Amino acid sequence: MSSRVMSSQPSKSSSTATASTTPSEHRHFKLYKPFGYLSQFVQEPRKRKKLVGELFDFPSEIMAIGRLDHDSEGLLLLTTSGMASHRVRSAEVEKEYYVQVDGDINDAALARLTRGVSITVKGERFDTSPCLARRLPAAPSLPDRGRKLRDPRHGPTCWLSITLKEGKNRQIRKMTAAVGFPTLRLVRVRIGDIHLDGMQAGEVRPLPRLGA
Repeated sequence: MSSRVMSSQPSKSSSTATASTTPSEHRHFKLYKPFGYLSQFVQEPRKRKKLVGELFDFPSEIMAIGRLDHDSEGLLLLTTSGMASHRVRSAEVEKEYYVQVDGDINDAALARLTRGVSITVKGERFDTSPCLARRLPAAPSLPDRGRKLRDPRHGPTCWLSITLKEGKNRQIRKMTAAVGFPTLRLVRVRIGDIHLDGMQAGEVRPLPRLGA
């Protein structure tokens, strides 16, 4: 995408959307959420966590479309439009993740991921829908996570691409664990037709539209 790059630490701007924002005035962004950040904009009482809202001077009405947990990285879409958020969160929009797993995954485990596995969501059994799961031929080119995963001497790892339309809490981590290959690193690289496009951790880019 040829959208203009914004620094992850820009100077503060006084221009924000108003409560009466019209569809043509809504603002949309994509962000590479770094490891260790929460997909939130307001600090919880008595807690001091790093929030994505600290990475840029976003409009006051901004919201994250879905979430990435504290340990996950990658593409996060932001908007001031509730309708756009609802559309992107629909079950028709694909989300693709690059997943580094502990061990050298085999075809049988990949087949199980593809067919769907049973995981636990809020204390109840949940059967995941069929998805696309394949092994990547080499480690993808991604920004450094900023924190070492583990010593390579502890055993092999490999990278997968998993594409699904669901989005339960920590779903992919639970899926790979269910087939015997725990997730070490998780990076979302695509939502619909919107890609990371070589972004760096913490980088923010404006989007002219949200047509994911």
